[in-house]
Amino acid sequence: MSKKLEEINPWEVSGNLNYEKLIKKFGVSPLKELPSVFNENILFRRKIIFAHRDIQRILETIKAKKPFVMMTGLMPTGKFHIGHMIIAQQMVFYQKLGAKIYIAVADLEAYNARGQSLEESKRIALEEYIPNYIALGFKLSNCEIYFQSERSKDGKKASAYYRLQNLLARHVTFNEFRAVYGEITPGKMLSALLQASDMLHPQLKEFEGKIPVLVPVGIDQDPHLRLARDISKRIKGFTQLSSTYNIFASGLGGGKMSASDSSSYIALTDSEKEVEKKIKKYAFSGGRATLKEHQEKGGNPDIDVSFQYLKFFFEPNDEKLKEIEEKYRKGEMLTGKLKEYTIKKINNFLKSHQKRLSKAKKQVKKYLK
Repeated sequence: MSKKLEEINPWEVSGNLNYEKLIKKFGVSPLKELPSVFNENILFRRKIIFAHRDIQRILETIKAKKPFVMMTGLMPTGKFHIGHMIIAQQMVFYQKLGAKIYIAVADLEAYNARGQSLEESKRIALEEYIPNYIALGFKLSNCEIYFQSERSKDGKKASAYYRLQNLLARHVTFNEFRAVYGEITPGKMLSALLQASDMLHPQLKEFEGKIPVLVPVGIDQDPHLRLARDISKRIKGFTQLSSTYNIFASGLGGGKMSASDSSSYIALTDSEKEVEKKIKKYAFSGGRATLKEHQEKGGNPDIDVSFQYLKFFFEPNDEKLKEIEEKYRKGEMLTGKLKEYTIKKINNFLKSHQKRLSKAKKQVKKYLK
């Protein structure tokens, strides 16, 4: 895995990311002590969710058993892959803690930033993303899923949402856009304002009213959060947004997964043979160049993709994960054995998931409001 220059923004992530530097660069706070219920979730327990802005407001709301919103979005491009599970699992987690979940299908952003038609975005959202959310445990109760191009069939709600986007435009300058995003186009500016409207509109009287809102994202999406937070400070009536940030799940070859490159991810619809082929052929190894060197010096699980997939998703047992890590570092476990174990764990998960997925596809229309 060669060293590449770091590039990170809402539309591109490349290079070898240093998360400690990103904490300082973006001005977010490291995630420290959390209530015990959070440790039941491996994403928090294993520091995969590693930073935040103003999470204390959400923690206090959960403790007081008061209502709050978790706001998220999906970019409807390509297949739903294991990298998408990080946000999906948080949706399920916060829903159990009493959150109402808002999910924006970013079809207008896909059109403006990637040239994808609204029809194709709708197809992908309905066939790929939403059924997988349901199969992962997302519930019909207490949620709203909507398309940016068609917020609601309720005229008052739709008008309030789009009106907010235009009102927000008055409170930001072109220089601020450029400072936050670097290179910016009119399409990206419109998308950024619409995303700010996505994050803030649950607090409008036509929706939930003034309410704490949590937005969990990958660190690449923080520019959208910064812009929305800055704008909301200039408008009366909004509670400041809270946010959390997760480490990216590595693509099979290292770096971020790309929905446009099927050799970079495991899709949740992949067959057993496809999983085996992808892990054996593409999964970057932390092993040494030769058997002798590996046994003498050990492997590096920190860069080994198979181990990272176990850590993020597929090995819930902390003791077992620690045992694998130690054996691999000592050279007692070879890359081939690690890959075989990972393949088995992934396929066991997908076998159950795909059964739930076939049932979930029948429920999709119920989730649209």
